[in-house]
Amino acid sequence: MRLLCLALLALTLATQYPLWWGKGGWLSVRGLQSEVKAETDNNQALTARNNALAAEVQDLKTGTSAVEERARSELNMIREGEYFVQILPPEPAAPAAAAPRTGPPPLGH
Repeated sequence: MRLLCLALLALTLATQYPLWWGKGGWLSVRGLQSEVKAETDNNQALTARNNALAAEVQDLKTGTSAVEERARSELNMIREGEYFVQILPPEPAAPAAAAPRTGPPPLGH
């Protein structure tokens, strides 16, 4: 009887090994599921970006307001009769300049 139990235990372990650690085993499937989830998330982000680009292309094809907006923002273009005013932030005050030297620079020892 003891020999039969050991033989059954050995057969059970032999059949369970491929299920857990084999090529198509549980651990392998779990790793593949995480890769699929990462790729699905990446695809969703790329789909959203593609949809935004498609909407922008459609807007550029059909309307002039998008073209005008891009020309103004990216190319700094203005319409005829308009004035472009740019207000720059004040520059920081430069430190007082030292009096210029008249001779050669001192030699260091």
